[in-house]
Formats: sequence, C-alpha cells, structure tokens
Amino acid sequence: MALEITDANFEELVLKSDKPVLVDFWAAWCGPCRMVGPIVDEIHAEYDGKAIVGKVDVDANQEFAAKYGVRNIPTVLIFKNGEVVDKLSLIHI
Repeated sequence: MALEITDANFEELVLKSDKPVLVDFWAAWCGPCRMVGPIVDEIHAEYDGKAIVGKVDVDANQEFAAKYGVRNIPTVLIFKNGEVVDKLSLIHI
C-alpha cells in the first residue's frame, strides 16, 4: 500500500525526501480515484526503496492540495528535491 501522506507529514515525507516522490491526490467519493488507487499501490511496490509513493486524501488534508493548485482529482504530482517536476491530472479516465 502507498504511504498515507497528510498535511502533518507532507513536508517530512515529500519536501525533505532525498528520493523522487509520487503523490496521488484523491478522495474516497471519487470514482476515477478508486480506479487509479490500485495502480498507485503497484507503483509503490515496484519502486520500494527507490522512490516514495503516497496518497493524500484531499477531503482530510487540504493545505498542500491548495498550495499546489490541485483542482481536479485524481491528480498525481512528482517531486524531486522538494520541487514539483511533473503533474498529471487524470480527470479524463
């Protein structure tokens, strides 16, 4: 399972990571998010030890979703050295 990333641990797990980080912004009520979730979990298993892979529930953790302009979910951000290097909005699934 991908890591649970919250507003409380986002800085430590994502911004201070020395590894690349994939963050899936999602919500329990979002149908496309439920489709993407298992794929994110597979990526977590495949890149274990090489990258951090986690999920942010935007209903419970709004601070960083707002900071990074996440307006549609699911949205995946890729971070490297604390900076966003890629963004994928999966609204068209």
